[in-house]
Amino acid sequence: MATPKSESFFLNVRSRELNGFKARKRPYFGDVVTDFTEIGAVAVEHHGEETPPLAVSFCKTSKNSHIFAVSDEDGYVSLFDSRRKLPSFACHQENAEKARISDWVAHQNAIFDLCWIKEDTNILTASGDQTIKIWDAEKKKCTGALMGHTGSIKSLCSHPTNSDILVSGSRDGSFAIWDLRCKSSPKSNCAESFVFSSAVVKGAHLLSQSKRVSRRKAASMSITSVLYLKDEVSIATASAVNSIVKFWDTRNLKAQITQACPHAESSSAKETRLHGISSLSQDSNGVFLTASCMDHRIYLYNVLQLDKGPIQHFSGCRIESFYVKSEICPNASHILSGSSDGNAYVWQVNKPQADPIKLKSHDGEVTAVNWCPNEAGKIVTSSDDYTVRLWSLENSRCSSMRSPSSVRRRVMAIPSTECRKLFMNGEPGWLAKGSDRSYNSDDVLNQINSSDPKNMPIIRTPEAQKKKIPSFDTKEAFEKTPEASLNSPSSVLNPPSSVKRRTIRDYFLVTP
Repeated sequence: MATPKSESFFLNVRSRELNGFKARKRPYFGDVVTDFTEIGAVAVEHHGEETPPLAVSFCKTSKNSHIFAVSDEDGYVSLFDSRRKLPSFACHQENAEKARISDWVAHQNAIFDLCWIKEDTNILTASGDQTIKIWDAEKKKCTGALMGHTGSIKSLCSHPTNSDILVSGSRDGSFAIWDLRCKSSPKSNCAESFVFSSAVVKGAHLLSQSKRVSRRKAASMSITSVLYLKDEVSIATASAVNSIVKFWDTRNLKAQITQACPHAESSSAKETRLHGISSLSQDSNGVFLTASCMDHRIYLYNVLQLDKGPIQHFSGCRIESFYVKSEICPNASHILSGSSDGNAYVWQVNKPQADPIKLKSHDGEVTAVNWCPNEAGKIVTSSDDYTVRLWSLENSRCSSMRSPSSVRRRVMAIPSTECRKLFMNGEPGWLAKGSDRSYNSDDVLNQINSSDPKNMPIIRTPEAQKKKIPSFDTKEAFEKTPEASLNSPSSVLNPPSSVKRRTIRDYFLVTP
């Protein structure tokens, strides 16, 4: 039975990415993981006073991947060198002195999130004092402050390719987009310049009046997590009020593009709706997105199938506060999460029902976690026991977190009009001609979840099919973006009149 052309295109894209085209075999440590070993622990303290860490982040570039930053409740930022030998017999304070590169007071309030930008030369810090600051990491000097939120800033995320652009989410219920190039002149008595938001969406996750009445007045509308997606124009946001993830187009923020939420299973839809989300994460290719939910589950979404809900969920940890975070690793093979029971957990994505690996060294709630983007299997976890711990895979066979080109790039490479022409000339190569079997998304997901990738069928486009691919002008693969109403020429919401490539927005739209 023939499938609709739109479905054929998406399924063909995913099938080609998973099974087609010969490519260099990627180092995938999913099949060789046995356990993680703690390789060091440092105390988070200043002047003899211990303080709980709130955020951790490895540097993004390969040359600095051994450095990680920690922010804490007292407003400090500390930089540590993970290459230093941190013996288990030494106390955590001694290890901290040995591994610490530098530290400084960044805010007079808690720092809930931080982010490396500009080739790891700068750090952004999001604080309870309602500001975001830009820091020169080497000089420990503040070069700018972002002002405009009226509540604690809980999350921030930089643009995937342009670190001058970022998005932030606040306890005031709004998220804002910033362009660091739009700075005001510093005052004579202040060395730092100020940046004001390019756009703000207030009440992004506000419930309707009828629903708000049924909730306690103290219920928070807080935006708990924001993500700048890899398509470079879409933003994902989550809140403390429910388990809905909303998606927005930065070129038109009047309304969300679409949303995704877990399907009700054992509990009623009303109970499921009231669970908040503590964190969002995305793999380096932008294909998968995770949402760490207060129902003690981590949900995995495919950005091309948001209307179908999560494709998997992972359980075993305890998420009892919004400080407990989770993160998918860059190559999307594993998910790492903190937990309120004092452990950290690691799941293998293609084995969601298998028991997770449990990391058991912490003595308090495990909160922020992070994967090293350039050293496979190296992770850092932070806890309310005032320590940050480093872990590494016992098996040394994995050497890289690099993954192949993403589905996103495959999707952007061919415009929809040309795809329709392509499939009008013949059936996709992965559908056997004359076969009465119809393929659906579950068939593709079963291939994703296959525990033995060696046994997966190799599906390639026949040579005859390649000859049928029409040539097209690359300009047709882009769309014109109208001039925005803002005056700032450098604002993300005011791009110049030029060609713009198709984005994930086109694939978010759900058919009725």
